[in-house]
Amino acid sequence: MSTEQMTDMQNSGSPNSNAHNNNAQKHGAFNKILIANRGEIALRVIRTARQMGYRTVAVYSEADRDAPHVLAADQAVCVGPAGVAESYLVIDNIITAAKKTQADAIHPGYGFLSENPAFARACEETGIRFIGPHASAIELMGSKRLSKVAMLQAGVPCIPGYQGEIQTDEVLIEKAHEVGFPIMVKASAGGGGRGMRLVKDQSELAAQIKTARSEAQNAFGNGELILERAVLAPRHIEIQIFADSAGNTIYLGERDCSIQRRHQKVVEEAPSLFVDEALRKRMGKAAVSAAKACHYEGAGTVEFLVDKDKNFYFLEMNTRLQVEHPVTELVIGQDLVEWQLRVAAGEVLPLTQDDVSLNGHAIEVRLYAEDPRQNFMPQTGNILLWQYPDREGIRVDHGIHTGDTVSAHYDPMLAKVIAHGPDRETAARRLASAIEDVQLVGVNTNKRFLLSVLRHPAFIGGQATTAFIEQYFTAHESTQEKALSLGTLARAALIYYQHPLMNQHAWGSAAKQTYHFNFKINELAYAVQINKQGQGYVIVCEQGKTELTLISNTANRCVVIENDIRHAFYYALHRQVLFLDDGSGHYQIENITQQPAKAGENGASTEVNAVMDGMIVDVLVEEGDTVEAGQIIVVMEAMKMEHQLKTKAKGRVEHVRTAVGQQVKSKQQLVTISRNDKAQSDA
Repeated sequence: MSTEQMTDMQNSGSPNSNAHNNNAQKHGAFNKILIANRGEIALRVIRTARQMGYRTVAVYSEADRDAPHVLAADQAVCVGPAGVAESYLVIDNIITAAKKTQADAIHPGYGFLSENPAFARACEETGIRFIGPHASAIELMGSKRLSKVAMLQAGVPCIPGYQGEIQTDEVLIEKAHEVGFPIMVKASAGGGGRGMRLVKDQSELAAQIKTARSEAQNAFGNGELILERAVLAPRHIEIQIFADSAGNTIYLGERDCSIQRRHQKVVEEAPSLFVDEALRKRMGKAAVSAAKACHYEGAGTVEFLVDKDKNFYFLEMNTRLQVEHPVTELVIGQDLVEWQLRVAAGEVLPLTQDDVSLNGHAIEVRLYAEDPRQNFMPQTGNILLWQYPDREGIRVDHGIHTGDTVSAHYDPMLAKVIAHGPDRETAARRLASAIEDVQLVGVNTNKRFLLSVLRHPAFIGGQATTAFIEQYFTAHESTQEKALSLGTLARAALIYYQHPLMNQHAWGSAAKQTYHFNFKINELAYAVQINKQGQGYVIVCEQGKTELTLISNTANRCVVIENDIRHAFYYALHRQVLFLDDGSGHYQIENITQQPAKAGENGASTEVNAVMDGMIVDVLVEEGDTVEAGQIIVVMEAMKMEHQLKTKAKGRVEHVRTAVGQQVKSKQQLVTISRNDKAQSDA
C-alpha cells in the first residue's frame, strides 16, 4: 500500500485514524535508521529503508570492514574487534554509533541484540526509537519459562513440562522423571537450537543437562533451562503476527518449518499443506492472544508444534523479524520491513484481518557454510566465486560477495534462496533449479544436501515432519566420505593441465603430452593420468577411463563435452589448490605430485587439532591419562555451536597444549596422544 493510499484511508474515517494520530505524536517521526546487525538482514533493512526515503547507518566489526552491508549504507561505524562479544553485542558501542551519526531509530534485525530487553531499554532511555516491541514484551517472551507461564494463563495450548524457578540438577532430574521420557531439555533464553537436547533415556539426562546449560550460558549468558515432553515427529508451524500501537493485532498466515537439523530450520514454506482453513484460524487466534497477552507491538512470530491429529502446542514467540519472513512476504504481497518502519512511526497496520489473503506458494532454503560429508561441520575459508540466478519467481537474500572471507566469528548461514509460484509444485521446481545454478566456490556448503531434500519424494508429497532428516537422511548416508567420481577427477586433471603455472607440479613425456598427477582430497590420495589426443583429452585413473573435449575455459567457468553431452562446471584456483563444483559437489583438490610420500599410518603418536577457529570451553583429560579411541578429549565452541573433539587412537595423553577459555586457530594442535603400542613399549 502506498503512502498516499494509507493517508487517504486514515483521513476518510478509518476506525483507527484517531488512534493513529495520537500514537504518531507519542512515537514521533525519525529520519535516519541504524541497523544493529550484519550480513543479509542488514542489507534487507537498508533496501526498504532507502526506498522509503530514510538515511541508513551500518555498524561493523573489524572483520567486516569491507562487507556488503557496510558499503550499502549511507554511513558506517566500526563497533569493535571481530568477536561478537566485543562488537555487535556491546550495547554501549551501538548506542554511541547512533549518537555519533545522529541516527534517531535503530532496527535490530534478527539475532545479536534483537531480543535483548536491555538494548530496547537503552534505546528508549537515549531517545532513540527501537524498531520492535517494547522491552517488557521482549523480556517476557525471551524467557521460555516465563512466556510459557504467561501463555498458560492466556489459555494458549502448551506442552506439559517443567518451567519452574528452581534450577538445580537434582530438581530438573526429578521433574524430568515426572514428565516422562523422551523429553526435551531446552535453554530458556535464546533460540536457534542452541542449548536444546532430546533425551530418550534417563541414563543420558545428567550429561545432557550439563551440555545444554553450558551451551545456553555461552550463547545467551543465561543457563536457565525448561523441560517439555517430547512431541515426536510433529510439524513445526509458526504464525506471523503484526501489531500496531493502536491495539490492532492480526496474523498473516502460517509458515511450515518442519524440516530441521539440530533444531535449525532447513526449509521453510508458506502456506503449509498440512494446515486447513479451520486450523489456520484456530492457530491464528491463539497467536493473536499470545501477542495481546504481552501488549505486543511490531512484527513477531508465534511458533507451535502440531501433532498428527492437528492438536497444536505453544513452543515460543520470537519478538523480531524471522529469517524466513520472505516466504510470508511473497504469498501476501507485502513488505514486512516496511510494516515495521510504519508501525514504529506510529502508523496503523496497512491491512485488517479480513484484507489478508494468501496467493500462491513460497519456499525458502538456507545456504550454509558447512560440509554434510563431515557431519555438517561448519566451514571457514575464502569465497572465490559467488553468483546466483536472476529470474522470475526467484529471490536471493545474501550479504556476501566474491573475495569475502567466511570466518568462525559469525553464524555459518551465507544466503537464503526463495522461490514463489502459483502453486507448491512450481515453487519447489523453481527453487531446486535455482539452487543447482547457485555457484559458491571456495567454501564447502550444503548445496547438494538442499537439492536432495527438495527432490525427495516425502518433501514433494508434503509429508515432512521434524523427523524428516533423521528418517530419510541417516548419518551414514549424509555424512559418509565418498570416493571421488571419475568425472570429477577428470575435470580436475583438465584444469591443472590447462594452467601453465600448475604444470610445474606434473611430470611426464612432453612428446606424448601425457601428465601424471597425484591429488589429495579429504586426506585421500588419487593418481590420475591425462593424455592429450587431438582435440580431446583421455583421462585414466583407478576409477576408470573417460574422454573430455574442451570447448572453453574462461573466468572460473569451463565447458566440456563428455559422453556426447555438453555442460559447464565452475572452479577457482587459489594458492595452487583447486576448488571445484562440477555438479556432484564442491571439492578442494590439492596437487601433491611433487610432494614426497609420507610414512605409513604406523607412527607413534596422534594429535587432536582444532577443527576451525574458536574457543575452548572444556578440556576433559590431563597429561598421563589413558584414553580410548573415540573418547571426547576437548570441547570447543565456534560458529555458535559446540564441537566435541575425539581421539582417533587408544593411548596415553602426552601433552595438553590448551586450556578452557583459550582462543585457537583452525588445525592448531591441542592434545598429543601417544599411540597404545608406544605407550606399552615404554612401560
